[in-house]
Amino acid sequence: MAGAAARPERDGASIGAVLERLRPEFPDVTISKIRFLESEGLVSPERTPSGYRRFTEADVARLRFVLAAQRDQYLPLRVIREQLDNGRPPARAAEPEPVDPLPEGARLPRAEVLARAGVGDDLLSALEEYGLLTADRDGHYDGGAVSIARTAASLAAYGIEPRHLRAFRAAAEREVGLVEQVVAPLYRQRDPAARGRADEVARDLADLSVDLHALLVRAGLRRLTGT
Repeated sequence: MAGAAARPERDGASIGAVLERLRPEFPDVTISKIRFLESEGLVSPERTPSGYRRFTEADVARLRFVLAAQRDQYLPLRVIREQLDNGRPPARAAEPEPVDPLPEGARLPRAEVLARAGVGDDLLSALEEYGLLTADRDGHYDGGAVSIARTAASLAAYGIEPRHLRAFRAAAEREVGLVEQVVAPLYRQRDPAARGRADEVARDLADLSVDLHALLVRAGLRRLTGT
């Protein structure tokens, strides 16, 4: 047993061990998120003869780099992959330089959303009109509004306007409904630990639904492009 305990450093870490290392810095990361980043080619852990993933220190550094770039700079995976392919050192992610990251549960006034997202007031108004963003009664938005506005601006550059995005909202609402069916019974339990479990399940299901959506879109595009 002592010899087995000494092997992980040489042979690499399991996906569960990597998750535990990343969680303090990235509380929302899940195993399905790590698997998704692997499927996107952002990290390539080795496999044991039994098929288990083994992550090296370089793999963990790449994951930190990717997660920090998404969280702090709202960079799409395409841009992050280009940075890695062009030799941007992943080790920088071990000591990230966040761009004024938002605290969990932050509520932002309209002016701050516009400034952080780098979009105009017309776009934000259109996102509200078509139900993609909603301010509370005090006129504040949650932190996710910044990413939504940035993504909508990127789509608008291709001629996809907020009015075209209502289908995304409807699909998201249906997915939320499915997740709610699974986690609602956990939230109703009296056991205090059940809520933590429900939060974890909800995060994992959210990542899985995003993964599936991306895979289905890519499959459809392959049919379109013939590649």
